[in-house]
Amino acid sequence: MEGVRPGEGPPAGGPASGSGSGSGSFPSLFPPGLHGIYGECRRLYPDQPNPLQVTAILKYWLGGPDPLDYVSMYRNLGNPALNVPEHWHYVSFGLSDLYGDNRVHEFTGTDGPSGFGFELTFRLKRETGESAPPTWPAELMQGLARYVFQSENTFCSGDHVSWHSPLDNSESRIQHMLLTEDPQMQPVQTPFGVVTFLQIVGVCTEELHAAQQWNGQGILELLRTVPVAGGPWLITDMRRGETIFEIDPHLQQERVDKGIETDGSNLSGVSAKCAWDDLSRPPEDDEDSRSICIGTQPRRLSGKDTEQIRETLRRGLEINSKPVLPPINAQRQNGLNHDRAPSRKDSLESESSAAIIPHELIRTRQLESVHLKFNQESGALIPLCLRGRLLHGRHFTYKSITGDTAITFVSTGVEGAFATEEHPYAAHGPWLQILLTEEFVERMLEDLEDLNSPEEFKLPKEYSWPEKKLKVSILPDAVFDNPLH
Repeated sequence: MEGVRPGEGPPAGGPASGSGSGSGSFPSLFPPGLHGIYGECRRLYPDQPNPLQVTAILKYWLGGPDPLDYVSMYRNLGNPALNVPEHWHYVSFGLSDLYGDNRVHEFTGTDGPSGFGFELTFRLKRETGESAPPTWPAELMQGLARYVFQSENTFCSGDHVSWHSPLDNSESRIQHMLLTEDPQMQPVQTPFGVVTFLQIVGVCTEELHAAQQWNGQGILELLRTVPVAGGPWLITDMRRGETIFEIDPHLQQERVDKGIETDGSNLSGVSAKCAWDDLSRPPEDDEDSRSICIGTQPRRLSGKDTEQIRETLRRGLEINSKPVLPPINAQRQNGLNHDRAPSRKDSLESESSAAIIPHELIRTRQLESVHLKFNQESGALIPLCLRGRLLHGRHFTYKSITGDTAITFVSTGVEGAFATEEHPYAAHGPWLQILLTEEFVERMLEDLEDLNSPEEFKLPKEYSWPEKKLKVSILPDAVFDNPLH
């Protein structure tokens, strides 16, 4: 990233950036995708036509590492009547399609999302005497943008991001993020589709865990009620030294614990360090190798499998009496609705098993015995998976960040799964599904109780249910960093 500079050229937000009139030469000088976004910024900040910006030294389409072309930084005076303090407002440019010529995003029409369909914003409390906005939020936004571009996983309101480090590299307790709709910026229509604005909200570890156990939207609502923790506009204060549960201890028991018991968790899946082995037969048995995932030789996910897993992760904001896993042959759906992020062209398709093994030849295989492997952070989410998801008739997916492996736990109330009560372990290529009955879930929760006390945890740790032919191991991170695990 380059340093702060006054807006210039296309990002300047001058007369050409409005969504209204302009001379005929403007489209060539100012990419059309910028007009709607600049127009929305000018609506909020008519007195700041040339905001300070952080720009990419080398544009992403020219091989640079930073997907965001620009991050504009505005001074927001807040709203004293609503107890909203003065703050810095950051707006990204690049997750949506700015150019419409396929240099970064595939143009899919004007009716659906533009690019990934959203841009990021961030509101940082202005410190007394601070005359210029800090630039570290721009690098934070670039980091999130890299994740989106590399994984093709889009963000939705209510999502959480485990960062495990102070957002500004200080000693702050604000070490993770939630995402929500920006309170002031409205969705805009550009020539290349619709752009919405998702705001990053910095949170403490305890607040992140509460969002995982319950749901992000619930925690965001609690943050809005506590002025020093965000207030109505969810402004991040990196100097905040207390969690909302320390500020108001009743919030944990009266709101979060009761919400978990009543609603369960809306977290439908995570990217994780995980793996699984088929113990049904010895590894040297390579019969029907088209369809199995044994030990260290997993087959690549087909494009359709990859999209189905992504749909599973996207559906975390849905609450249905009978959650449904998308069918394996489901076609991708382009566009936005109230609970799902936009689908995009699958970046893994060109190197997926679809190019190696025809999808229709990868049959679903029932397994007799399986061994699940997780690192400690992923393993700590198993009780959440069981208590917050399966006991509420839902599903939960672990998608490996080090390979194509995926593990989906399903309950008997989930439709569309290929694991059944008769065959509770089933694999489709490297994607494993495990169906657990309510009775077995209750037993596992008792046996896995020590996962809730990570400070007393010593690795490796193994749990086994011989009569169910199921084994779970919690292993050091290094095991998953080694491709020969």
